[in-house]
Amino acid sequence: MRGVVAIVGRPNVGKSSLFNRIIGERMSITDDASGITRDRIYGRTSWLNQEFRVIDTGGIILKDEPFSKEIRAQATLAIDEADVIVLVVDARCGITEEDKDVVNILNHSKKKYIVAANKMDDVSLQENIYEFYSFGCETVIGISSLHGIGIGDLLDEIIKNLPEKKQKEYEEGTIKFCLIGQPNVGKSSLTNAIIGEERVIVSDIPGTTRDAIDTTFTRDGRKFVVIDTAGIRKQGKIYENAEKYSYLRAMSAIERCDIAVIVLDGTNEISEQDKRIAGYAREYNRALIIVVNKWDIVHKDDKTMQKYIEKVHTQFQFMDFAPVVFTSALKNERVHTLLDKIETVYENFNRHVQTSILNDVLLDAVLINQPPVFNGNRLSISYATQSDVMPPTFVLFVNSEKHMHFSYLRYLENSIRNAFDFEGSPIKFVLRKKDGEF
Repeated sequence: MRGVVAIVGRPNVGKSSLFNRIIGERMSITDDASGITRDRIYGRTSWLNQEFRVIDTGGIILKDEPFSKEIRAQATLAIDEADVIVLVVDARCGITEEDKDVVNILNHSKKKYIVAANKMDDVSLQENIYEFYSFGCETVIGISSLHGIGIGDLLDEIIKNLPEKKQKEYEEGTIKFCLIGQPNVGKSSLTNAIIGEERVIVSDIPGTTRDAIDTTFTRDGRKFVVIDTAGIRKQGKIYENAEKYSYLRAMSAIERCDIAVIVLDGTNEISEQDKRIAGYAREYNRALIIVVNKWDIVHKDDKTMQKYIEKVHTQFQFMDFAPVVFTSALKNERVHTLLDKIETVYENFNRHVQTSILNDVLLDAVLINQPPVFNGNRLSISYATQSDVMPPTFVLFVNSEKHMHFSYLRYLENSIRNAFDFEGSPIKFVLRKKDGEF
């Protein structure tokens, strides 16, 4: 991930339309009413094989209107977080006093910015962009978010200004895991218990405000990096809590880790926010472990643990491959079981299956359960091979990608999991068309 791009500007210049155009989906609500986008909205995208995050913000207004103070605070925070800032203006209206107010905020930040002169739907408006150079900026690009005009040029300029991707270098085989979850579930206590137990800290590496903190340690000759993060609050609170960079810190940690450890509070019911946080890690195809913390104060009997595991697998759909570990960070109980599980999951995340054995397993699966007929045609799998690890990626050569139903792909995944130990590891499939049958 190269960095963060913030889209800012006064109301109704098309910021959310540009955001949606860049990330390729309608995540932001677009409406003519002022103040629709009050909070920062985050998305991920890529251009020229370069991935980066995009932040959409509410329209900045200095006059006293409903939510204007909150919107301005959020936009200011987005500017602070950003590596590249895109100032969106309306090419049809020209420069307004509200545009000048936004420029003053940008100049105060001392950050460079690109001006995107939006609503350039007619070539006759091309000359209108030149007046925006009076802001003192280096680059003004005419665009139309509605019709996609100039978006490629804008993205080229964004990529040119993003910082070079910098990864912390760790010795090969070092296991990087992050702890993510809601506030007050015990992530920091669990980190301290992990580090305190091993007593072999190599170094503490403080990151920037956008990064989590990496702490390296060694256990039985194996090197680890634990990445601690701030708690991710539910949406109503994430964006209003301006002193926390919790969302970006967590996303940065997930991007850089091998294994995402999702920490739950065993004394509380599993919430929608817990599932949302787990979904972030799932989207990044990271290995997963679910930790139920504070287990020492849970009223339990012989069957309590198994019941909770069943509840976790019911609540966290499509994550039944993730093992569940019970700990008490406060009393330092069962922390060693988490570290044991992290090592096991890491090995599974890196597991490579021999091609001949893989094809034997899939052949048996197809013989037991034939692919369904789709649009009058039956799927035929001619060959399979594993192309990558972290996550384990399997290429299936089929007669038609369109005939592969999701449910049957799920069946093949379960067949592979039954044959090989991929506990904690996601499995990725790539379909390629090839004539022939299995």
